[in-house]
Amino acid sequence: MPSFVLDRSRMIQKNISLKPYNTFGLDVTASHFATFSSLDELNQILHLTETNESQLLVLGGGSNLLLTKNFEGLVLKNELHGISILKTENEFTYVKSAAGEVWHNFVLFCIENNLGGVENLSLIPGSVGAAPMQNIGAYGIEIKDVFHELEAYEIATGKIRTFNLTECKFGYRESVFKQELKNQYVITSVTFRLTKNPKLNTSYGAINDELQKQGISNPSIKDVSNAVIAIRKSKLPDPKEIGNSGSFFKNPVVLKSHLEKLKVTYADIPSYPVDETHVKLAAGWLIEKAGWKGKTIGNYGVHKNQALVLVNYGGAHGSDIFKLSEDILQSVKTKFGVELEREVNIL
Repeated sequence: MPSFVLDRSRMIQKNISLKPYNTFGLDVTASHFATFSSLDELNQILHLTETNESQLLVLGGGSNLLLTKNFEGLVLKNELHGISILKTENEFTYVKSAAGEVWHNFVLFCIENNLGGVENLSLIPGSVGAAPMQNIGAYGIEIKDVFHELEAYEIATGKIRTFNLTECKFGYRESVFKQELKNQYVITSVTFRLTKNPKLNTSYGAINDELQKQGISNPSIKDVSNAVIAIRKSKLPDPKEIGNSGSFFKNPVVLKSHLEKLKVTYADIPSYPVDETHVKLAAGWLIEKAGWKGKTIGNYGVHKNQALVLVNYGGAHGSDIFKLSEDILQSVKTKFGVELEREVNIL
């Protein structure tokens, strides 16, 4: 439990339900909860408490989180807002966004200003601050492709540190903030390097098919964004209607030799080259072939249109969804000899 050393009555609330703050809609309780909309507020709140890493949870959109139990510590809701164009150099424009901004709102800001690079990441749930933590990606684009730098508040010292691309150590749905620096920083802003003359990436997934369906042969970044939105809406449930965290599992990377063994039985197994010896498999395909797509267990299950998505139909417990994910992991490993990894954070 946090140890409170100053008057906190105005800033820190007790025993708050986190149901409105996580996209799974899980009704767990935080023993202490606070929001901050300025660095001064963040500093004051953290100076009101003494917490260790396991007692602090910083929330953005709550879209990449599975809460399996009540949180006995301090939950901080990031409500830092503001987006601004910093400068333009040659073909690039640098845009800075506060970490509490809704990610899709940031994408729309870029599109309105004809700045390319994030249109393929339209409609991804969550906040701007969470985007580099996860190195979010979709349709052939990842945050690292447009990232310039971020600012983060160091909890131990109260100082602001700037991280560049190399220092963030981006990987596949990974960053330094999910590994060695986990719970040591609060991301406060992110600066992106976007293009004034956008080069569209429409070859990944069904973007070209969707554009053709809409009768668009010479697309703008807004057209690409609209196509991505249409595809996502057709495949993924709206968290406002059905509790979910989007893709629950990462696409696994395996040796090419293992793929060749699988092709003997599953000739149509989809794969994507990674390097000379490795390929990436589609986790959704594996889960579907293992018989899980559309499976419902009481008030939770696997979405009928996308096997990567686990859903809470209302009233489920996080522990139930976690157990379902365990069963899926074991099933895929038994059937294909492939170990899946969860993309969401488990608490």
